[in-house]
Amino acid sequence: MIYPWLKALHVAAILIWMGGLLLVAMTIQAFARAKVSADGVALRSALVLIHRWDRYVTSPAMLLAWGLGITIAMQGGWFGALWLTLKLGFAVFLSAMHGIAAGTLKRLVRGGLPASSFALRYLPLATVASMVVVAVLAVVKPF
Repeated sequence: MIYPWLKALHVAAILIWMGGLLLVAMTIQAFARAKVSADGVALRSALVLIHRWDRYVTSPAMLLAWGLGITIAMQGGWFGALWLTLKLGFAVFLSAMHGIAAGTLKRLVRGGLPASSFALRYLPLATVASMVVVAVLAVVKPF
């Protein structure tokens, strides 16, 4: 009886986490392409708001998604299943990308420019592609 509630909360937490990660990724992209720092009041205010959202909404959603996901996997006895191992690998990747993006956003808030890196350049695409793979693995459980 509790499984559907855990699953619903897990999905909601992932939606919030991925939405926030995409917001941060696209913000970083915009600043990297424009090659400007957040000197203007409006830009700085927007960055501060996005940083707060990431810190108080997106990051807790990520932690909730992890906690609920592990709980669901334990209840389902799925540890050791190949599909779950692959899904966890993508979840670790997304968590790492969130950490990198959050650190870059913090640098932007402080007035710096985003470092030009392969990871940051393709973060939005990698996030969406990883989300698709995770969704297929979770729903279809092909292995």
